[in-house]
Amino acid sequence: MGDNMKEKHTVRNIIIFFVILTLTIICILLYSRFIATKNIQVHEYKIENKNFTNEYYGLKIVHISDIHYGRITFENELNELVKKVNKTKPDIIVFTGDLVDQDTKMTNEKADKVASILSKLEARIGKYAINGNHDFYYEDWDLVIENSDFTNLNNKIETIYLEKDRYILLSGMSTNSYGKTTINEKLKESTEFLKSKKDNEKPIYSILLMHEPDYIDDINLKDYNLVLSGHSHNGQIRIPFIGALKSTLPKGSRKYYDTYYKVKNTDLYISNGIGTSTINFRLFNRPSFNLYRLTNK
Repeated sequence: MGDNMKEKHTVRNIIIFFVILTLTIICILLYSRFIATKNIQVHEYKIENKNFTNEYYGLKIVHISDIHYGRITFENELNELVKKVNKTKPDIIVFTGDLVDQDTKMTNEKADKVASILSKLEARIGKYAINGNHDFYYEDWDLVIENSDFTNLNNKIETIYLEKDRYILLSGMSTNSYGKTTINEKLKESTEFLKSKKDNEKPIYSILLMHEPDYIDDINLKDYNLVLSGHSHNGQIRIPFIGALKSTLPKGSRKYYDTYYKVKNTDLYISNGIGTSTINFRLFNRPSFNLYRLTNK
């Protein structure tokens, strides 16, 4: 009789354990899908360089990436993003790719709606964008970017002057996941521009926008002080004390995927993005955009 009672007690404990485990897993899944993917955060960082003069001191750059419209990001999330970005009163806004998720079937109506909302993003100096791997096969990406009042910076450069003879060089590179154009070809305009300048004519600071951060190792980093990237989402699933669940990281961000790296003498910042890709979950990694403040101190 005693042995039977012990056996029943053991079975009961096992059942209770698996019920609790199942409920815990369900709660984590529900949290990761419906709570952790909401409420866009702002991550603020200080960018320090002695070359920044008073005219550039305090300049604010907002860095957005990986919206993946059509997966879990729709009009409400875009409106929330616009509201929170504009609240920071940025001087410059940059977008580092993956506007539309590759599984989204875009219509003209959807494209017009996206452009209408993003056109409300306000930047004192300008808004600049490059594409991501999910954008590569979206034929109307260029049109949506243009109608959103962004400058298409794919494989192009822009000079930003706030003071005579002192300027910031902003370069862009299109996605490296697809296509046959080499990195050297994509950066040709930037490289030739810098080579054509004497030392006293070079920019006081040089920024490169790129989507997949792992390709930073294939770039002449002497040309760039700062690289801004996306793609990794910093790992949509993160485990406390461990970090990104590497099995969820996409190709092109398996070496560099966290928030910040110092690569040689260049600063690399990676946005964790607004939307999701492949799986519609986030864990310990809220959607966010970055805000950088320039300083010489």
